[in-house]
Amino acid sequence: MLYLVPTPIGNLKDITLRAIEVLKEVDFILAEDTRTTSHLLDHYQINKQLSPYHQHNEHKVLQHLVNQLLGGKKIALVTDAGTPGISDPAFLLVRECIKVDVKVECLPGATAFVPALVNSGIPTNRFCFEGFLPIKKGRQTMLKKLTGEERAMIFYESPMRLVKTLEEFITYFGEERQCSVSRELTKMFEETKRGTLKEVHEYFGSKTVKGEIVIILAGKE
Repeated sequence: MLYLVPTPIGNLKDITLRAIEVLKEVDFILAEDTRTTSHLLDHYQINKQLSPYHQHNEHKVLQHLVNQLLGGKKIALVTDAGTPGISDPAFLLVRECIKVDVKVECLPGATAFVPALVNSGIPTNRFCFEGFLPIKKGRQTMLKKLTGEERAMIFYESPMRLVKTLEEFITYFGEERQCSVSRELTKMFEETKRGTLKEVHEYFGSKTVKGEIVIILAGKE
């Protein structure tokens, strides 16, 4: 059995009772960063073996993990924050488990874009998740493609690139397009800034930006 277990995106209390139960029951836990996950496990007094699983080693350890699962092991996969597979490794292992009939369960739980979308003030009935845009190759092509998108668009971004990305959005979508930028979700300094791209760009351009970023961009009218 492979369990995909969402972890808190900030506040350590944002974890389900079932997630804690599963993490206590599995044979070992795959973690994106074992140091980050150790902090969470210590908080809930969970003593389990941790093994690294991230984008740099997921191909290398894939078959070994599948063999472990086929041998009867129960494994939990977590990321540093949020739900595995959402802009974090999980897909390769899940696909391989399905191929060999290993049961996979994904627990419900924290995902950063959901609270950012719901509190954005932008229509939520239809949306598309774009995650991180390509940093270089393919970035302009992707932005051009999205100019005709009528659904709300969800992007993840680093604090260092936020202002530059907002500048690009103004170029491709116009400075009057509505958007919402959330950072430090569920943490002490959580913040959401809403307004036109011009207003939001001016706001973040005048300050030092910290924390993980979620951008919600209104679709084309």
